[in-house]
Amino acid sequence: MSDKMRLIPFKGLLDRIMDEWRQNRSVFDIPETNFYRKNDEQIYEVFGRRISVPLGPAAGPQTQIAQNVVSSYLTGSRFIELKTVQIMDGLEIDKPCIDMTDEGFNTEWSTELTLEQAWQEYAKAWILLHFVEVLFDLGYPGMERSFGFNISVGYDLKGIQNPRMDQYIERMKDSGSEGRFQQWLGELDSYIARPGFLKGTGLEHRLPALRNLAASIPSQIAANVSLSTMHGCPPTEIESICRYMLDNKKLDTYVKLNPTLLGYDIVRSILDDLNFRTVKLNPDSFSHDLQWEDARAMLARLEVFAAEKGRRFGVKLTNTLASVNNRDQLPGEEMYMSGRALYPITAAVASLISNEFEGRLPISWSGGVNIHTARGLMAAGVRPLTLCSDMLKPGGYRRQKQIAESLENAPGAELPRIDVKAMNVLAKEARTALFSL
Repeated sequence: MSDKMRLIPFKGLLDRIMDEWRQNRSVFDIPETNFYRKNDEQIYEVFGRRISVPLGPAAGPQTQIAQNVVSSYLTGSRFIELKTVQIMDGLEIDKPCIDMTDEGFNTEWSTELTLEQAWQEYAKAWILLHFVEVLFDLGYPGMERSFGFNISVGYDLKGIQNPRMDQYIERMKDSGSEGRFQQWLGELDSYIARPGFLKGTGLEHRLPALRNLAASIPSQIAANVSLSTMHGCPPTEIESICRYMLDNKKLDTYVKLNPTLLGYDIVRSILDDLNFRTVKLNPDSFSHDLQWEDARAMLARLEVFAAEKGRRFGVKLTNTLASVNNRDQLPGEEMYMSGRALYPITAAVASLISNEFEGRLPISWSGGVNIHTARGLMAAGVRPLTLCSDMLKPGGYRRQKQIAESLENAPGAELPRIDVKAMNVLAKEARTALFSL
């Protein structure tokens, strides 16, 4: 099997969806029984955008190409954090680059696509989600759409300001002037208008809702961004990028922070207490990374700056944890830990920040979200919840459906900010064996 991604033309994706549905009642190998249908009345607002479920894939393998995004959506994703892009695009990644035997490890980073290809895949996915939402009646009454997209960019200001990166960002903000975007809308319109388009699907009754769908799909794909920076990035650089996004690009912004904020001793203690003693850490990774005192001051300034600019600002917790590659499974000397071993560390960072800012800073969570942790995070006021490692385990995308179902009627949905007391309890409980089983 080739490790090169071959991108499928838009009409080919439409054909695949419809042909597979006719034959198997599935889409991209997701059976209808695993489609998520919302069963509560709670609507959530994330950075000013209304979505029906504050759950979705973190920037990673599940959001790199259009069919990944569709598969994520079908199983419950309504907050879609797209794979990170940077000026160094079209990367050649040594394989294998992911090990999910237990706690997760990876040696990959941003998309393997070019910036042009990435925009095409995300724009196609945006159109396709509108299509499958109406086709399978997966939306929510009274909502124009039940989902939202979040772009992820890195890793330094110079790269982000490069004309090619700037073009990508502006396209994601509004693709209305893009010929290809209009072409795909036209292809969708023609596809739906074909005689017998729904024959044999059992969905013939959905045709009235599908008519004129293409004309209703907005060209504004994303209005918020998650910022990724390299391990060891200076605080002045991180702050400059955030200010650029908030002011120049007019994007609501999450800044992704590293688990190293806790310091080596605390992180080592958490891992040891939960029997993750084989995870080897390099103390230099902590001393060279953003320190808490610098982070605290930076976040305080950015909170004020965002308010002055009329934008929203929050934190993405957390990035993966740099560790020594001692398992002979992945290439290179360093690998990055994710999954259930990261959860108690992320919880400790979230508690630290929530106490400092009295719950004001919104938290987008990525670090050990699974069926056991999602509902507790919601009760503490965290949203959105994003996951990657759990969907790379057996069951794949289908594991997400039970998480989405667990969030129905969950406490905390009405909270306007982080519940600091609940977050402190969550962080304490996360350091017990319950979450290390």
